[in-house]
Amino acid sequence: MDLEFVLSWISVLSFLYYGINSLVSKKMVAEYKRWGFASKRYLIAYSQIFASVGLILGFYNSMLTIISSFLLFLMMIGAMITRIRVKDSFLKTLPSFCYATINFIVFYLSINS
Repeated sequence: MDLEFVLSWISVLSFLYYGINSLVSKKMVAEYKRWGFASKRYLIAYSQIFASVGLILGFYNSMLTIISSFLLFLMMIGAMITRIRVKDSFLKTLPSFCYATINFIVFYLSINS
């Protein structure tokens, strides 16, 4: 197993879970409101789900990996900025940094393979 494959699956499983959770969890509804994105919750959740599916399909079409990993990277940069803007703790901000890093690595490896 190579690094791109492992990191892609970590991202797929995480964002599928988080995207679905964003659609159905009352706690997530409150979080999106706190972050100032209540009206964008469905757009963000479906973007995470579609990007996860794009990463899965990317095992068969590398362009989908490139696009999906870059989209998730950008979303996580936005998540970090949002967490900083609402003055969340370092520990609450750390996952978005980690997922931005994971998706950037997947993106980088996919454009160089």
